[in-house]
Amino acid sequence: DQSQADHENLPHVKLAPSNADFAFKLYKQIRDESGSRNIFFSPLSISTAFAMLTLGARSNTLRELQKGLGFNLTQMEEQEIHEGFQRILQLLNDPHREDQLNMGNALFIDNQLELLQNFLDRAKNFYYAEPVASNFQNLPQAIKEINMYVETKTHGKIVDLVKSLDSETVMVLINYIFFRGSWERPFNNLNTRDDDFFLDAKNSVKVKMMHQNKVFNVHRDEKLSCWVVEIPYKGNVTALFVLPDKETMKQVEDALLKETVSNWLRALEKREIYLDLPKFSISGSYDVKRLFKKMGVTEVFSDQADLSGVAKDHLLKVSKAIHKATVDVRENGTEAAAVTMMELVPLRLAFPRPPHITFNSPFLMMIIDKTTDGLLFLGKIVNPT
Repeated sequence: DQSQADHENLPHVKLAPSNADFAFKLYKQIRDESGSRNIFFSPLSISTAFAMLTLGARSNTLRELQKGLGFNLTQMEEQEIHEGFQRILQLLNDPHREDQLNMGNALFIDNQLELLQNFLDRAKNFYYAEPVASNFQNLPQAIKEINMYVETKTHGKIVDLVKSLDSETVMVLINYIFFRGSWERPFNNLNTRDDDFFLDAKNSVKVKMMHQNKVFNVHRDEKLSCWVVEIPYKGNVTALFVLPDKETMKQVEDALLKETVSNWLRALEKREIYLDLPKFSISGSYDVKRLFKKMGVTEVFSDQADLSGVAKDHLLKVSKAIHKATVDVRENGTEAAAVTMMELVPLRLAFPRPPHITFNSPFLMMIIDKTTDGLLFLGKIVNPT
């Protein structure tokens, strides 16, 4: 089918598998060092920021970044990678979308640094990056400016992103993502109850448990011993919640690969369930520099960095890379006004009884953009309180 073949050749479609591989690889690095803490981050946001940096990276620094980000240069050219991200940004930031989603990039550049025009042009063209002149001689002021910028762009969700900067800083690369979605079918506040959430075999905490008895896309993965439930947002974004049986979280996490997730998506079937999902609001902050180094991307952060495509006569390296993401899950969606809607439930025969799927122990959450197959967010909720 020609139109199918054309679709598969589009840069952003070819890019999706690489970005997914990167997401799960990074997840495993974060998991290995976060112990029993919640995890929440935006793989797509991190990929985008570092893909933009590859515009100015050369030689081994460039190759390490491309490999770390999962780009397969036998399958797509460098230019196509950038065109892929350009399209992802266009699709995500489309003003006609029902869900409120913005992702963007900014470059805070020391006013004494002269960026190469070619880098600036391409960063603007492919990544819509805004260059902001900063005075890094006055660090407290520069930090304040960056934090204000991010706070505004994320509608107050992410404050104080940068706590400190190296006195040698000449450029800060920022990528932000903000998502405010409302469920296609909100939960009714009147059904929310106090309930127990089991952190492990011995300990539990009280949570506000939301409830719905409706038809959802559901899959029971017997091999990995987990339930997968899709809860769609209005618009083109959907959330996958994965509930491992007690004691099987590690096995499910180890199997987190793009193949597993595409199998889940394909295997989803409409069925009526009794769903219990806790309200939660969590955030994650990560030192991306440390995580990338563990994934073999080291040169860009060192004095050997070759970022000669970024600025004239200046030896640059990335001295800091931080990422922060937050999520709020509640009755009316991830951040929105309630709507009243009636739903007619079809009469059903007495069998089989709908299963009860109760998210009262640690679970995974993925927020996926259906227009780009992009993994906007990935998280593990160990403790929703």
